[in-house]
Amino acid sequence: MQIKNYIQKLCSRALLASKKSGTYSADQKNKVLKSICKELDKNTNIILKNNLIDVKNANNKGLKDSMIDRLIIDKKRMDAMVDGLNKIIKIPDTLYKQTKSKKQKNGINLSQMRVPLGVIGMIYESRPNVTIDAAGLCLKSGNSVILRGGSESINTNKALIKLIKKALQLNRFDVNTVQLVETTSREAVTNLLLMDKYIDVIIPRGGKGLIEKIIKYSKIPMIKHLDGNCHVYVDKSAQKQKAINISINSKTQRYGVCNAMETLLINKNFSKTATQEILSKFIELGVKIKGCSLTKKLNKKVIRASENDWYEEYLSPIVAVKIVKNIDEAISHIQKYGSMHTDAIISSDKQAIDKFTKLVNSSSVMVNTSTRFADGYEYGLGAEIGISTDKLHARGPVGLDGLTNLKYIVTSLGKVRN
Repeated sequence: MQIKNYIQKLCSRALLASKKSGTYSADQKNKVLKSICKELDKNTNIILKNNLIDVKNANNKGLKDSMIDRLIIDKKRMDAMVDGLNKIIKIPDTLYKQTKSKKQKNGINLSQMRVPLGVIGMIYESRPNVTIDAAGLCLKSGNSVILRGGSESINTNKALIKLIKKALQLNRFDVNTVQLVETTSREAVTNLLLMDKYIDVIIPRGGKGLIEKIIKYSKIPMIKHLDGNCHVYVDKSAQKQKAINISINSKTQRYGVCNAMETLLINKNFSKTATQEILSKFIELGVKIKGCSLTKKLNKKVIRASENDWYEEYLSPIVAVKIVKNIDEAISHIQKYGSMHTDAIISSDKQAIDKFTKLVNSSSVMVNTSTRFADGYEYGLGAEIGISTDKLHARGPVGLDGLTNLKYIVTSLGKVRN
C-alpha cells in the first residue's frame, strides 16, 4: 500500500506539471537544458563516484558483461550526454507550429499543429545516460516524465535527478516536470503500469519480459523499444573492403548495444577469400562464430548454429553467420528471425539495394553503412528516448517529434455545414 501511494503521488504531481510543461517558451526550455549541462560539468566527480558504486554492486551480483558495459559512465560518456543536450538545444522547437495549411473547397481552412503527448512513463534498464536523454527530450517537447531506471543504476540515477531538479528550480520550472522512481522495488513498476488516469504513454527500454508485463498489467499506450536482432547482408556484388569493414564494425565497435549486428548473411557467390577474411578477423578479435554448415566448411573454429541462434540478440562477442543462396533468401531470413530494428545491405547493385530497402521492413535500413549508426544522436536528433520497432506513431530513433502528436486546427469566417 505504501508503494502504491508513493507511485500515485508521483503520477499526480506529473499530471499537474504536464499542464504547465507545454506552456514554456523555446528559450525557457533551452535555458533549463543549458543549466543541466552546467550541472553535469560541475558534478562530474560526484556522478562518477556514484556510478562506481553501481558498477561494483553489479559485478558482485554477477550481472552480464553487456549489462555492466551499458551501466558504466566515464568521462567520454559524460561528454556525450552534454553534447546530446546541446544538440537538443539547437533543434528548432516545432511545438504549436501550424503546418500543412490548406483551404478546402467548402471554405474551411485546415492546418496541423504539433502538441505534447502529456505525461510519459519511462521504464529502462542499466544505461544511466537515458536519464539525461529522456529528461532533455521530454522537457524540450513540452511533456512531463516519470523515470524508472533499473535497480542496478539507482545511485547514478539519484545523482543525476538531483542535478536535473536543481536546473528546473533555478529556471523556475515545476520541479515535478522530471521525476525519478527512487525505490528499486519491482512492485513500483506494477503500480506505475496501472496509472492510466495519469500517464499518457509508457516507453519501455528492456527485453521481451518487460513488454509482456506491460501488455498484461497496463491499459496505457506504449511506444516499444524491443530487442535488436540486427542483420548485415553481404550481396554478391559487394565491394570486398566495404564488406569486411562494415561487417566487423557493425559487430565489434561495441557489443552490448541494440544496434550491434547479431547475424551476418553472406551471398554464396561473394568472394570466398573475403568471406574467410571476415571470419578470421572475428576470431582474431575474440568473437565466437555460430554458423551454418557452409560457414563451418570455411573455418574450422566455427561452431554449428542451432535454430535458436538465428533469433538471438547476443549483446556479446558472439555472431551468427549464414551463407545464403541469394538476396531473396537473405530477405526471407530477416523477415522470419529479425526484430525490425536495424538491417543493412552491402552491395554495388542498384536493383538489389532497391529490393532490400523496399522489402526489409525495419525501422532503419542501412545501405553500405554500419548498423552502429542507427542512433538518435547520429541521426541529428540530439538524443533518443529509444528506438521504436512499432509500426504506429513513432518508428526508429524517437526524438522530439516522436514525443509529440498532431491535431487539426480548422478555421473559417463563420462557415456552417449545409
